[in-house]
Amino acid sequence: MEEKTKTHHTNKRIPNSKSRTPLLHKPPPFHHVHTNPLLFPSSPQQNLNLFSTSIHSSYYYYYYCFYSQFHNTLPPPPLPFHPSPPLLPLPPPDQRFFNSMSKPLSLSPVVERKQKKQVSEHKANSRNIEVSGSTGREAEAEAALAVTKRPDSGGQDGSVIYLLANHFLVKFDPSQKIYHYNVDISPHPSKEIARMIKQKLVETEGDSFSGAVPAFDGRQNVYSPVEFQEDRLEFFVNLPVQSCNTLMKCGGDLREKQPQKKVDKLFRVSMRLVSKFDGKKQRKEGESWAPLPQEYIHALDVILRENPTEKCTSIGRSFYSSSMGGSKEIGRGAVGLRGFFQSLRQTQQGLALNMDLSIAAFHESIGVIAYLQKRLEFLKDLSRNKGRELSLEEKREVEKALKNIRVFVCHRETVQRYRVYGLTEEITESLRFQDRDGKQLRVMSYFKDHYNYEIQFKRLPCLQISRTRPCYLPMELCMICEGQKFLGKLSDDQTAKIMKMGCQKPNERKDTIDKVMAGPVGPSSGNQTREFNLEVSRDMTLLKGRVLQPPKLKLDRPRNLVESRAFKGTRWALMSIGGSSDQKSTIPKFINELTQKCEHLGAFLSKNTTSNTFFEPSNILNNISLLELKLKEIQRAASNNLQLIICVMERKHKGYGDLKRIAETRIGVVTQCCLYPNITKLNSQFVSNLALKINAKIGGTMTELYNSIPSHIPRLFRLDEPVIFMGADVTHPHPFDDCSPSVAAVVGSINWPEANRYVSRMRSQTHRQEIIQDLDVMVKELLEDFHKALKKLPNRIIFFRDGVSETQFKKVLQEELQSIKTACSKFHSYNPTITFAVVQKRHHTRLFRCDPVHENIPPGTVVDTVITHPKEFDFYLCSHLGVKGTSKPTHYHILWDENEFTSDELQRLVYNLCYTFVRCTKPVSIVPPAYYAHLAAYRGRLYIERSSETNGGSMNPSCVSRVGPPKTIPLPKLSDNVKNLMFYC
Repeated sequence: MEEKTKTHHTNKRIPNSKSRTPLLHKPPPFHHVHTNPLLFPSSPQQNLNLFSTSIHSSYYYYYYCFYSQFHNTLPPPPLPFHPSPPLLPLPPPDQRFFNSMSKPLSLSPVVERKQKKQVSEHKANSRNIEVSGSTGREAEAEAALAVTKRPDSGGQDGSVIYLLANHFLVKFDPSQKIYHYNVDISPHPSKEIARMIKQKLVETEGDSFSGAVPAFDGRQNVYSPVEFQEDRLEFFVNLPVQSCNTLMKCGGDLREKQPQKKVDKLFRVSMRLVSKFDGKKQRKEGESWAPLPQEYIHALDVILRENPTEKCTSIGRSFYSSSMGGSKEIGRGAVGLRGFFQSLRQTQQGLALNMDLSIAAFHESIGVIAYLQKRLEFLKDLSRNKGRELSLEEKREVEKALKNIRVFVCHRETVQRYRVYGLTEEITESLRFQDRDGKQLRVMSYFKDHYNYEIQFKRLPCLQISRTRPCYLPMELCMICEGQKFLGKLSDDQTAKIMKMGCQKPNERKDTIDKVMAGPVGPSSGNQTREFNLEVSRDMTLLKGRVLQPPKLKLDRPRNLVESRAFKGTRWALMSIGGSSDQKSTIPKFINELTQKCEHLGAFLSKNTTSNTFFEPSNILNNISLLELKLKEIQRAASNNLQLIICVMERKHKGYGDLKRIAETRIGVVTQCCLYPNITKLNSQFVSNLALKINAKIGGTMTELYNSIPSHIPRLFRLDEPVIFMGADVTHPHPFDDCSPSVAAVVGSINWPEANRYVSRMRSQTHRQEIIQDLDVMVKELLEDFHKALKKLPNRIIFFRDGVSETQFKKVLQEELQSIKTACSKFHSYNPTITFAVVQKRHHTRLFRCDPVHENIPPGTVVDTVITHPKEFDFYLCSHLGVKGTSKPTHYHILWDENEFTSDELQRLVYNLCYTFVRCTKPVSIVPPAYYAHLAAYRGRLYIERSSETNGGSMNPSCVSRVGPPKTIPLPKLSDNVKNLMFYC
C-alpha cells in the first residue's frame, strides 16, 4: 500500500476497489459519484489553483448559494453519568420479551465477515473512549459532591399495582465495535440533501464502506459497524437537487406552483476516522456497576434514529409526519402535527428506549403575505388594500411574527433559504441598494428590469435577511419554508387546539405508541438495527408500582393564621375595565356570591369594607401612566389602607402585566383579575377557585394536614426542630429572544409544622443562565424571614429545584449547593442538614394500568424500580388525579441528601406536601415549593416582558446584532406590603 501523506486532499488508492474515472476526464452521468480523483496534487495550494481553473465556475455559484444558508450544529453533549452503587434487585420482568430474546444474537453477514478479517489486525489499535477525571483537589471536590446513591432497594409502603411503562428494552452486543467518522460536506447542504448524498455513496461506493450501511446523523457524524477501507476518504457527488419555481399571482398569492425542476449540484465529501469504541463498561475499583460509555450511547441513539429520520420531519428528539393522523390548522398561520419522541435511557433493567406521543405546532408553508393575513388580525384585508402602510406599532408586530423564520424566494429558481432578521426601516417604494459597481438602484426598478415583475405592495417594508449587511427581499416574493416548528407563544385558542390533538385517553395513547414501535417509521423497522446487532423489544416494560395512602386534611373549618388581617376584615375594592352595560349589571350579584364564599374560607370581604366600584374603559390598559393614576386614586379612596383590588376585565389584554407590575411594585396592593364572561355565568366552581386564590393572596391558608408533618416522619422531624421547604426555578425568554434576561425565583416556607405559607424572592440574571446567580443572597433573606416568623432558624433545609435537565445535574449540584451553604454560613454557628432534589416535569415517561380498566393511574402511584436510574436516588410520583388525557408522573431526582431519607420517607413527604397547595383542595402534580417558585418566576418574567414591549424592545437593533452578552435588566422592587405575601398565586 502506498505511504499515506498528511495533506487533506491526498489521493488514496484503495485496493480491490473498482476503477474510477477522474471527474474532469469524463462527463458525469445524471447521478454521478466520483471518489479520489487522481489528478489532484498533494499540495493544498496547488489543489486550490487546479480546482479554480479546471472546474466550471458554477461550483462557486453553488457554494455561494449555500454559504451561511444552513446552520448545522454539533450533536448535543452526552449526558453525564456518575459512578453509582451495586445494581438493585428487580421485580419479575416481562417474560414475553425475554423468552423471545433468549437465543444469542447473530452477527449480520457484513459485520461477521469484516470482524473475522480484522480481529487480529486491529486488536492492538482498538480503544475505548475514557473521560479523564480531575486530579488533586478537583478530584476530591468532585468525589465529595457525587450524586446521592439510592439508600435502599426501594420503598415498601402502599398497595401494589402492576403497570406498563413506555420504555422498550434494547438488547445489544457490548463487544460490537463501532467506528466513528467525521464528515465534511461542502457546500454545506441541508440535512435532507446530506442524507441523499450519503445514500448515493452507499449505493455506488459500497466497496469503500466495506459493504456496510453506516448510520448518519445528517450533520458531521457517521457510525459504521466495520472499518472502512481507508481512514480517510474523499468523494465528489454530482446530485440533482429540486428547485422551486412558483407562479406569482395578483395579490401576492403564492400557493400555485409549477412542477419542480432539478438543478445539478456538485458536493465534495470528506470522511476521516475519529475513534473506535465498544459498549464494554469501564468499572472503577470497588464498583459493581458502571454506566455505558457516553459515546457508545450517542452512537446507538443515532443508529435508532436513522429509520424515522428518513421518513419524518426531525425536530430535536421528536419526529413528525402528516401520516400519523394528518395535520390540523390551529389558526393564525400555524398547523398542528402529530409525531413521536424517542430517547435512550440507562435504567435498572438495562438500556431502554423511551417512546412517547408528541404534538407540535408548525408554521404553515404559504406566502409571507398570506401568512401575515392569517397571523395578524389587523392585516387580514391586506390583499385588498395593497397601498396600506404599517404604523410603528404594527411594524413591531409584523417583525415579531416573522423574525427568525426561514423563507425562500419564488421569482427565480433556487434552493437557497434565508432567515428573516428584521424589517427595513424604509418602505419598498423608497428602498435603494448599491450594486457591485457602486451604483444606487431602486429595489422596485431592480425587480422590474431583471425579473419583469412589478412590486404590488409598495408601502410595505422589505425583509432584512442578513445580520451585518443590507440584504432585502420584498415580502410578496417570499414563501415560508416547510417543516419549521412554531417557537413563539401560542394564543389561547391555538393552545387549546394543540392540547386537544394530544389529549388521548391512556388506552388510546398506549395503542398509538405500540403502533409506532411496530410500524414503518419505528426505530427497529429499518436495516440499521440488523447492521449493528441491535434488538428492540416491541413490548412495553412490565413493572410493579405502589399506591400511597392519601393524608387526612383539616377541611372541616376555615384555616387562617391568627395574625392574618383577614380576620379583621379585608379592605378591598372592585375595578371594572370595559364591559357592556349588561355585563356591568351582574357585578352586585357577583360581589354577593364572592363575599359569601370568601367568608366561608375565613377571608371576610364584607360590604362594610368595600369601596365604591370603579368603572374604567378598556383602553386604560394601553396607557400605563393613566393606569397608575387610577390605581393610586383607588388607593387614596381607601385611605391608603387598601389590601386587595378585584379587577373584572372585558377580555384578556396584554396590559394585564402592567396592571400586576404597577399594583405590586408601586402601589403596594395585591390584585385578582377575572373576566366578565366568567362572572356572568357565576359557576359555583369558578367562584370557589377565585375565593381560594384571594384567600391565599391576602395571607390565609385553607388546606392543612390533619396529622402534622413530624408525625409522618418521626425518625427525622420533630415539632421543636423546624424545617424549611424551599423551591427554586428559572424562566428564560422565548427561543428567538436573544436580549432579555432570565428570571430566577426562590420561595421558602415560614411556618412549622403546617409548612403551607411561603415567601418569595426574585432576581433577573444573565440571558439564558440556568444556574441561579444570586441564590446565596435569596436563601439568606428567606432564612431571615423564617427566623423572624418562628424566632429560630430551621434545623433542616429541603430544597426542590425545578427545570433542570440531566445534563446540568453536576453543575447545579456543585454551584447551587455551595450557594446554599454560603448563605447558611452568614449566620453564627449555623450548619443545617440539606437535601437537594430536582423536580422534572418535562419528560416522556408514561405509566399505564395493566388491568382492562381504561383509566389513568390513581393519585399516589409511585415507581422507584426497573425504569429508574440504576444506582442514583430517584423515583416517579403521580400525585394528582388525571381527569383528561394521560397522567404524567413527576420525576424526582435527589442529588444531595444529608438528612438521610429512606425511599419511603421522602416519597411520603413529597406526596403529603402535594395536598397543601393553597389554590386548591386536591393534590397537585408537583411538590408545592417547586410550583410556587415556577409561579413567582413567571411573575418576574411578566414584569420584564411588559417593560421591554412598552419601551419598544422588540425593535431594538441590538437584538439583531450585538457584541457580547446583553445587559441584565433589574426587576422592579416589590412593595413592602406585598413581598411577604403569596401575590403570585
